[in-house]
Amino acid sequence: MTQFDRGALTKTLQEGSDELGLALNPDTIGRLIDYLALLSKWNAVYNLTAVRDPKQMVVQHLLDSLAILPAFFHVKHVLDVGAGGGLPGMVLAIWALQAAPGMRISMIDTVHKKTAFLTQAKVELGLSNVTVHTARVEQLIVSQPFDVITSRAFADLSDFVNWSAHLLAAGGQFIAMKGVRPDEEISRLPAGWIVTEVRPLAVPGLQAERHLVFIQRESA
Repeated sequence: MTQFDRGALTKTLQEGSDELGLALNPDTIGRLIDYLALLSKWNAVYNLTAVRDPKQMVVQHLLDSLAILPAFFHVKHVLDVGAGGGLPGMVLAIWALQAAPGMRISMIDTVHKKTAFLTQAKVELGLSNVTVHTARVEQLIVSQPFDVITSRAFADLSDFVNWSAHLLAAGGQFIAMKGVRPDEEISRLPAGWIVTEVRPLAVPGLQAERHLVFIQRESA
């Protein structure tokens, strides 16, 4: 399927989110499909993602991002580094409108066309819980540090930590989305940081490995 068949895409998303055990209401499902429509439309011009088939986008982007939600149930202040087209940041923000109204999500990318898309999506989807930054993460300065910093296929874990550690709140953690278990990357983490968990994920419809890597400062 290459056409944007909203009914079929909604069905795939609903079934997948049910399989993940997420009780998403119709408004959240609808807003996620609206986001996908925007991503698909902009992707034709700006090349935001290599995935072109909307049905594959539901699986590889929406469900892949929704699968991480249990790790974010009690999080308040999130930074998505290298946000690109908004994954997982936009999906988190849409979910948070329903389930976590106190959550705030910031997204940062160096590429202006990507942050232009994120800003437009924020406006069109009514996401008052979103802040978009166009900058290098190592140069970002914020007044309130983040309790979770996340990324999806952004960089080697050591670079991810080194570049953004100044933005992490005391007691906060990195939660990195990875494909296969990144044992070599974990072995290269800078001194003072430890992996507290590597959590395998099962994404409905996706026959590929997915893992979440949780990283915290080592206790003194």
